[in-house]
Amino acid sequence: MRPTKIFIPCLVLLVLSVNGYAQKKSRKDELITLETSQGTMRLILFEETPKHRANFLKLVEDKFYDGLLFHRVIDDFMIQGGDPDSRGAEAGKLLGRGDNGYKIPAEFSPNLFHQKGALAAARDNNPKKESSGCQFYLVQGHKWSAGDLDKQQARAARKFTDNQRKIYQEIGGTPHLDGSYTVFGQVIDGLAVIDKISSQTRDSRDRPETDITMKISAKKMNKKKISRKYGYKYDD
Repeated sequence: MRPTKIFIPCLVLLVLSVNGYAQKKSRKDELITLETSQGTMRLILFEETPKHRANFLKLVEDKFYDGLLFHRVIDDFMIQGGDPDSRGAEAGKLLGRGDNGYKIPAEFSPNLFHQKGALAAARDNNPKKESSGCQFYLVQGHKWSAGDLDKQQARAARKFTDNQRKIYQEIGGTPHLDGSYTVFGQVIDGLAVIDKISSQTRDSRDRPETDITMKISAKKMNKKKISRKYGYKYDD
């Protein structure tokens, strides 16, 4: 019986050790670089939205986005891209309905919200609020007063944290989209590029009259270096 008594606690320690290792967060992250004719942005993707994160990284690796357009831009709201039909699309062509053949289940988190620079997934009106497999938008939005935030909070039956209220008031965003579209990343450098793109002259369908193409790449980088270089603070 002595070997059995020794084996059981060792097995427990092994399981605890493996679980602890599995839960240990990586010291590195994927830094996303989004290049446009109006400037370059750097983004990070949230670990709280693993399906959206993995999908986006796969598309970036496959160079799916390179050459696509920001086909819909609305000042004080957002800029949208990722429609595969936008590559080389002639002027006047209806865009925004293209996809890559699948949807992603919604991944909502009360900690992820539509502050300025948020990366979020576009979607159609499906009842499950599943995301497009490829189309996304970057939030511009505007600054909100305390009173207007109270109205948004009552209308959506959700409570903003003190930090979220501060950001919506001092930096801006689109709080009315919270809980309806999955936020899965954030611009950490180059917010002014969103302003430049959203201010472009556009047609009646909100497509910029001068095409704005994108090129997206990812590079693994130490989180401390990202924080030091771009000022982004990780929870860990």
